[in-house]
Amino acid sequence: MSDEIELVATFGDEHGCAHAIEALHAAGIHSFQAFAPFPSEVILEATAEARHLGRSYVRWFVLLGGITGFIGAVILTIGTSYEWNLNTGGKAIASIPPFIVIMFELMILIGGISGVIGFFLTNRMPAFESAPGYRSRFGADKFGLVVHCPPAESGKVEAILHDVGVEDIQREAA
Repeated sequence: MSDEIELVATFGDEHGCAHAIEALHAAGIHSFQAFAPFPSEVILEATAEARHLGRSYVRWFVLLGGITGFIGAVILTIGTSYEWNLNTGGKAIASIPPFIVIMFELMILIGGISGVIGFFLTNRMPAFESAPGYRSRFGADKFGLVVHCPPAESGKVEAILHDVGVEDIQREAA
């Protein structure tokens, strides 16, 4: 017998699925995946609370991209000024005020691009294959919850799911 099974639970509404996530969290079970036919804030909040998810790491990608863009703009503008060395009536070769616009623009550009890249990396996108336990009805009209647990705990998990009002539970080998 395998060392882990999947319990695929089907719910009719998002509040039932979120309530099941909260009940699993209270029981100390955190190995699950929720599916919904539309983005549900109720399910996302319940999942984030159950998994103790903090703030996203995408903001660090944006910060590092912005800093990289700013430093790159400084190097680009001042480097080209010294490379071409245009003497304009005794003024400084590398004058910062005209370069502020370029520094700002590259900071925003590289920060935005790295934010998009960070979004895709942290969400593990694109997904080329469907998640284990996914059913096509989870994309149409039902909400799903796939719980990974050892066979010894499956009875406890099924009891928790029945208490919160699950419509259907199916067992599968992981």
